[in-house]
Amino acid sequence: MKKYLQIAILTFVIIGFSSFTIHKFYVSIYQINYVTEKKMLQITSRIFVDDLNKMLSEKYKTKVNLGEKEESIQDVEVMKKYIFENFKITVNGKPKTIHFANKEMEGNVLICYYNVKEIPKIKTLEIVNSVLLDLNDEQQNIVHTTVLGNKKSFLFSGTNAKGLLKN
Repeated sequence: MKKYLQIAILTFVIIGFSSFTIHKFYVSIYQINYVTEKKMLQITSRIFVDDLNKMLSEKYKTKVNLGEKEESIQDVEVMKKYIFENFKITVNGKPKTIHFANKEMEGNVLICYYNVKEIPKIKTLEIVNSVLLDLNDEQQNIVHTTVLGNKKSFLFSGTNAKGLLKN
C-alpha cells in the first residue's frame, strides 16, 4: 500500500510540473533620480547577472564571471565598457559622462550604481538604453525617472532604445 501511495504522489507531481512551462523574464530596471542639492543624477540599474554574463561573453569572446567567486577586475571593466556603450545620458542637448560608483549582488540580480555630476538644472533629459536588447527579442529595459518631483517611466525594447523627458 505504501508503495502505491508513493507512485501515486510521484505521478501527481510529474503531471503537475509537466503542465507548467517555465518562462524566464527578460527585464532590467533602471532608476534615475535628479538630486538638486548635489546637482547630479543618481542611477541604479538592476540586471539579471546570467543574461549580462552571456551577453558580455558573446560580444567580447571571453568568459565573464560577474557575481561569481571567479569574478575578476577584468570582468568588471568589460561590464563597464559594455554599459557605457549601450546606456547614454544627454542633458539639455549635451552628452554627459556616466561614472560607475559601485555594484552589489542581490540573489541573481546585479545592482550597479552610477552618477552624472555637474548638472545645475535639467530642461531635457534624453536616455538611450540598448543594454541586452541584442541578446533576446523579449528583453525589456524599464527606466523610471524622478526629476524635480516629476516622475516618468520609459520602456525600451526591440528597436525602441531612446526616450526624452522635457521639464
